Amino acid sequence: MLSIVRFIIVIIYCILVSIFGCIYCLFSPRNPRHVATFGHLFGRMAPVFGLKVETRLPEGYENHPTAIYICNHQNNFDMVTAASIVQPPTVTVGKKSLLWIPFFGQIYWLTGNMLIDRDNRAKALSTISQVVAQIQKRKISVWMFPEGTRSRGRGLLPFKTGAFHAAIAAGVPIIPVCVSNTSNKIKLNRWNNGLVIVEMLDPIDISDYGKDQARKLATHCRDIMREKIAELDKEVAEREASGRVEKKQAS
Repeated sequence: MLSIVRFIIVIIYCILVSIFGCIYCLFSPRNPRHVATFGHLFGRMAPVFGLKVETRLPEGYENHPTAIYICNHQNNFDMVTAASIVQPPTVTVGKKSLLWIPFFGQIYWLTGNMLIDRDNRAKALSTISQVVAQIQKRKISVWMFPEGTRSRGRGLLPFKTGAFHAAIAAGVPIIPVCVSNTSNKIKLNRWNNGLVIVEMLDPIDISDYGKDQARKLATHCRDIMREKIAELDKEVAEREASGRVEKKQAS
């Protein structure tokens, strides 16, 4: 019964936010600052799923330069966990097929996100050039999931190099965002689904990496994220075991 109630609330909430968002964005369509605004609104659904999401931002995050953000991609719940920490003006890069999802697809495009055709390698490669051009022309940051697909409990998957080629070409740092494990954690018929920690790390300088070293940079970033996610998972397990799941003071 609880899962049905949650499903109804989420559907109604998403439709209302999407309709409001589409109307709101018509006054300044494709403004990249809208992505964070509506990402945070979708993040407010976390309590509906019985989740306590704790976000952590590094010191000086408000002064971070234009960058490429990379985040581990687990499942559809990323929309209510990782989305809560997106900083303006940041846009995401998603599959072109997202556009055909009723309501959500339209707000996804109107808020300024980028759509790529992943089934067309030539177009996908061209998109890296577009990402670089958008970063340099509009001074925006870009959020990417370097695994390329949802991990669905398989741990941190190998990284594709697109995000790292783009960072090197644009001359901008990489900023990792790590989300503690949500795979097999959320049961829709269970009232309390525990704690999730979303932590933004300090920027990683890419100035020492040449255009032919994207794979090396990807491996370096993946090692950093894998270690941090393990730390977050351990902390979550310890706090849930002791009953201390209330939020700590966030940055």
